[in-house]
Amino acid sequence: MNRHLPLTTSPLEASVHTLNLGTEGPSVGRVGLGCMGMSWGYDQEGWDDATSVRVIHQAIDTGVRFFDTADQYGPFTNERLVGKALRDRRDEVVLATKGGLIVDGARRTHRNGRPEHLRAACEASLLRLGTDHVDLYQLHRVDPAVPVEESWGAMAELVEAGLTKAIGLSEASVDEISRAHAIHPVTSVQSELSLWSPDATGDVVPYCAEQGITFIAFAPLGRGFLSGRITTVEDLPRVDARRGIPRFQPDAIAANQAITETTGRIAARLGITVPQLAIAWVLAQGPGVMALPGTKTPKYLEENVAAGAVTLPAEALAELADLPAAVGSR
Repeated sequence: MNRHLPLTTSPLEASVHTLNLGTEGPSVGRVGLGCMGMSWGYDQEGWDDATSVRVIHQAIDTGVRFFDTADQYGPFTNERLVGKALRDRRDEVVLATKGGLIVDGARRTHRNGRPEHLRAACEASLLRLGTDHVDLYQLHRVDPAVPVEESWGAMAELVEAGLTKAIGLSEASVDEISRAHAIHPVTSVQSELSLWSPDATGDVVPYCAEQGITFIAFAPLGRGFLSGRITTVEDLPRVDARRGIPRFQPDAIAANQAITETTGRIAARLGITVPQLAIAWVLAQGPGVMALPGTKTPKYLEENVAAGAVTLPAEALAELADLPAAVGSR
């Protein structure tokens, strides 16, 4: 389970497996870097900005081109971190951020899809990121109190104003995506997708493929569980948001070991690591699917990027299709 991928190509060469962002967007590697965990949610006592900046630079040097953040993460601190890391390398990357979620003083998150908020949020994000535009601005969640048409119309105005080159949605339904797409092209949809959260493959992923919309799969490693390194709740860092997620409660973790036992056997047979298997499975869901693993650790970054060179054989995909459903909500 801990063996390294026997590459016939270097990690840099592996990263040339690409897709276009939307129908007219730039070419990016099919494995991007999610920056959230560097300053929000996971392993809160392990955050180290200097190391995270080095990881972002390493990712660029390795061939990663797509970097994703959001104003919610911190809040605000993750964008500042990413902006610092990209200060002298902005033209080498495709930069994405998100707006539409607000963190209150009690660290609770609320949705705000009002047009005036989205314009102000985007402008504030640009200041923190130290850039005059982002390549992709995403509605972090659809606000049930605001028709998606109103939020999306405001997002389209950001494109017209030159504040972003393209716009996307996160965790949206097919109905919401189609309503937005009728107003202005949806370049991407970002939602959770992994071996233990495959729901999007039923409707959203096929719809995106039909419409030429890039599907960005966040948490392709099941929020770290599919790494095989979490066997009890005590394997999680002491201060970590996953300790409050139902799927990471003791009984659920114990039940879900059946998933990692199977993935471990398959990965060992193929001579790859379990994280590489998990990422390769995500990429196998279609040529317009991008995996967005997050890490703040150099060795895991290289492992994740190398997964972009893995093509899973049909028999492995068939075995993975028979995995048991995960216990506990995500």
